Amino acid sequence: MPAPKKTARRALLVTSAVLSSLALTAPVSHAAPKPSPSTSPSATPPANMSTVGGERLGQPGTQVNLASGVPVLPKDLTARSWVVADAESGQVLAAHNAHWRLAPASTMKMLFADTVLPKFPKTMNHKVDPSDLADIGAGSSMVGIKEGETYSVHDLWLGVFLRSGNDAVHVLSKMNGGIAKTVEEMNAHAEELQALDTNAVSPDGYDAPEQVSSAYDLTLIARSGLQKKDFREYCSTVSAKFPGATTKNKKGKSVRDAFEIQNTNRLLSGDSDVPVYQGIAGVKNGNTTNAGATFTGVAERGGKVLLVTVMNPEKSEHNEVYKETARLFDWGFQAAGKVQPVGELVPPRSAQASAQPGANDSGEAGGSGDGEKSAKAAVGASASGGSTGIGVALGITGGALVLLAAGAFLINRRWPLPDLVRRRGRS
Repeated sequence: MPAPKKTARRALLVTSAVLSSLALTAPVSHAAPKPSPSTSPSATPPANMSTVGGERLGQPGTQVNLASGVPVLPKDLTARSWVVADAESGQVLAAHNAHWRLAPASTMKMLFADTVLPKFPKTMNHKVDPSDLADIGAGSSMVGIKEGETYSVHDLWLGVFLRSGNDAVHVLSKMNGGIAKTVEEMNAHAEELQALDTNAVSPDGYDAPEQVSSAYDLTLIARSGLQKKDFREYCSTVSAKFPGATTKNKKGKSVRDAFEIQNTNRLLSGDSDVPVYQGIAGVKNGNTTNAGATFTGVAERGGKVLLVTVMNPEKSEHNEVYKETARLFDWGFQAAGKVQPVGELVPPRSAQASAQPGANDSGEAGGSGDGEKSAKAAVGASASGGSTGIGVALGITGGALVLLAAGAFLINRRWPLPDLVRRRGRS
């Protein structure tokens, strides 16, 4: 069977390389003091930005090592900031103002989910109190949660990931002890991930003074989230049924219908001017007045898994953030294995202590480790998937072998796209 042999050979090569690196090179810390949040980011990037992940990532402008055989970057990129990274090795293949601290919009929900998602089993039910929906920002994106109705945690997370529902975020935050406590935990988690450009003020990413992140940090946060099984499932779900309000039918009996919600990630769900991107498997989009359009995506092709973050394209064309992301994905898949990286996605502070083979890091809410099962499932899926045009996206799973070498966070076990996405017909 060629697929298992290829996977095993790849794992052996990665392990050998990392162990050699550990013997020869001590990890280099690029951590920098967390800068003060900016209420109104300037029109141009600061001359001195964080150097977490490498010196070049702290420099303004585009950073890429062009050489013979390396494709040139797309010329029609207008985003204020972007990053293209290998999700498995952590190598940053190219970047533009990677550490520029900008308003994140709903991409901040990735940090919210990575922080709160493991706390509640998906089968847990919660009856919504009016106070749960207090203080939601005007004009917020909503999934349609109703006071007095009961929702499962699974329903609420579908509302967060598919519809970017600030109402769902607020309900989950209240379940977690309140908005202030949740934001405090999000900032602590950002520190743990070494996402030092990030300062959360609201859990939903709604525009707020001093709420900032960066393309580098959002990529780092997405990579952490994708190691959680439930996170992967939710962010790659295209559409789902969401509970509506309870009403009375003609016989006076209480009934509760459901309505369909669709993922607003246009590379996953498609649009009139944006086709579904081949190999896409998440992650999260956002759009506010202050932030403009923001997006972090993960996709797989030919055994490579890439993460791309794009923040605030200047071009005002419809769906521009997805179009620029798609072009950067295309470049990344062509350049992978040819281009020398300009930096790396650093590991969490606790990675060295917790990254033991066989550790239970599945991150499935209310669940247990599934590393061996995931590996076997991935082998089968990679042999049978791909007929839908999306293919079988390979990702970063919690059951992975995680090794720390020269600051690199290497994860080399694969996961299949959830069946809901893999079996979806092309529109």
